[in-house]
Amino acid sequence: MEQLLHYVWKHRIFPLQGLKTTDGQTVEVIDCGLPNRHAGPDFFNAKVKINGTLWVGNVEIHERASDWYAHHHNRDTAYDNVVLHVCQTIDRKVTRSDGEPIPQLCLTVPESVQQNYQTLLTDDRYPPCRQTVETLPPINVHAWLNTLCVERLEQKTELITQRVTQSNGNWENAYFETLARSFGFGVNGDVFERWARQIPLIAVGRHRDNPLQVEAMFIGQAGLLDAENIPERHREETLCDPYFQQLLAEYRYLAHKLSLKPMDGASWRFLRLRPQNFPHIRLAQLTNLYCLGKTSLSKLTECRTAKQMSDLLRTGVTPYWQTHYLFGRETTESTKQLSARSLQLLIINAAIPTLFAYGRHLGKEEWCERAVALLDEIKAEDNHITRMWQTARIPIKTAADSQGLVQLKNDYCDKKACLRCRFGHEHLKATARPLSTTSKENMRGGSLI
Repeated sequence: MEQLLHYVWKHRIFPLQGLKTTDGQTVEVIDCGLPNRHAGPDFFNAKVKINGTLWVGNVEIHERASDWYAHHHNRDTAYDNVVLHVCQTIDRKVTRSDGEPIPQLCLTVPESVQQNYQTLLTDDRYPPCRQTVETLPPINVHAWLNTLCVERLEQKTELITQRVTQSNGNWENAYFETLARSFGFGVNGDVFERWARQIPLIAVGRHRDNPLQVEAMFIGQAGLLDAENIPERHREETLCDPYFQQLLAEYRYLAHKLSLKPMDGASWRFLRLRPQNFPHIRLAQLTNLYCLGKTSLSKLTECRTAKQMSDLLRTGVTPYWQTHYLFGRETTESTKQLSARSLQLLIINAAIPTLFAYGRHLGKEEWCERAVALLDEIKAEDNHITRMWQTARIPIKTAADSQGLVQLKNDYCDKKACLRCRFGHEHLKATARPLSTTSKENMRGGSLI
């Protein structure tokens, strides 16, 4: 309820005339102030007239006036400049740290806003605001999705920056880790990132012209050459495989030379994975990509179009894996090139965010602008999130749209942060809609949240 009161105050969803404090003084709200997301009063620099006198200061909002004391604001000098205390229920007087009383305003959330908020919180269908979104002008929808898309890029920038810090400022390493994580395609993303962190790229770079040695280090560091991590049903045929033995011999030599320690191979997930997504295949593709010099950050920044990025990241497997998905099990020959969908995901989740983050780091705004523009070149992702939003008849044409919707679901819908969402705002101010059965039960129970 307190969050809803914040929303009502911020957006002035209350009568602009006839307001009075609990002791009968007239109140005119000139400026609601700036929301404060940190410690201290809820709104800074508000302007209110109380009995004709203009006050400039802060506003604190609570569901009940007694919360002022529950939160110990009466002993906190940071709240001495509060000029108005706004509550839904005034159950006692409040004072500053020096004992001076603070004017209080009783603010009621309009019933229509309460009902609409209740539907957002309790409707099991997704998205709960679809009826409102369907009526919005396309330009409004597109503007919000663009904002969400950039917000998602900013979040990814923070993650990439963290990798740079962990790599002692090495952006090449951070890009490799970001790319490796994307090669996990969700299921093995975390494992791939941990694996990439254990790859000494400077040392590996000296062997770039020898794909066998690079693959030995890549697969060996993944713990996939450790006999104990091979399932018993595959162990015998794996250990008898000449290529396995060749990689193992190379890895033992290089591990001794470079003081390498493999990760736990049991971390990799195989259950319900298509063979194309087996870690062995993805590692072989990464080997090819690395040996061809395609994981270079400088080559990434040279890409001007989505097609150039696609060409840069397009790769298949090393020769042995063209006829294998696992060691010792021969299959029909295939180059096992990355699919168009896989390339799309690598570009969206690794290449473009890295270009954006690196541009932000170097102060090259043209790179950041290019990153956003590239998302508009790429076809929208087809996933469960975009399919759910299609029921709201939202035009989802580009990756910028689909990335915006992913951000919307992850950071707003799943967290029920409808009060921060433009779609939620439009839904709340709309004419109240009939409540679902669940919503009515919750209202009768006396709780909005």
